[in-house]
Amino acid sequence: MANSDLSEKLNLVYFLYGKTYINITNACTNSCAFCLRNDKDDVKGAYMWHNNMKVAAADVIAQIEEKKAEIKDEIVFCGYGEPLVKYNEVIEIAKYIKKNLPDLKIRINTNGHGNYIAKRDIVPDLAPLIDSISISLNAQNEELYNKISKPSFEGAYNAMLDFAKKCIEAGIDTVFSVVSGYREEVYPVDVKLCEEIALNMGAKFRAREWIQNGY
Repeated sequence: MANSDLSEKLNLVYFLYGKTYINITNACTNSCAFCLRNDKDDVKGAYMWHNNMKVAAADVIAQIEEKKAEIKDEIVFCGYGEPLVKYNEVIEIAKYIKKNLPDLKIRINTNGHGNYIAKRDIVPDLAPLIDSISISLNAQNEELYNKISKPSFEGAYNAMLDFAKKCIEAGIDTVFSVVSGYREEVYPVDVKLCEEIALNMGAKFRAREWIQNGY
């Protein structure tokens, strides 16, 4: 059952440049140096923090229902946290979307730690439900990845690569992303080498330019 107070207080479904996003959690296994939430609380005026309030799948579904007339083409799990921290809720919401809004594409923007978080392979659960997944590669090697991403557990870089490999093998449209132009003297991301890593694994690649003041 949806919590009506949550639905009124939190921006669980928000819009940015005509696209629809789901902000399901603020928890994350990374603490990336470039993360927008280090510097601001909102995305285009939509306040992103949950203030430790417990969010259920039904709360997100309630906001999708309220805003579905504005939702076009694609809906993306991406907010001020790692969506696959709440993988059970993501799966439940994706099932709802597939059943009730079948023309919508579903994408997940993730740090690729879903299997580590779940302590099992969740890719077979995701594959029938999502159309694409964008995974934060962030760096061309583990040392720089740890410096940029500041993961909360050891082996995070390889866990991310393994998760990506499983997504590719499952036939999910998989994109690796990096942030370019952020303090390159401290975080020397080799965009070309990152692209080679992506393409060699069978993924697509996207370099996102760092936006100093965020959205």
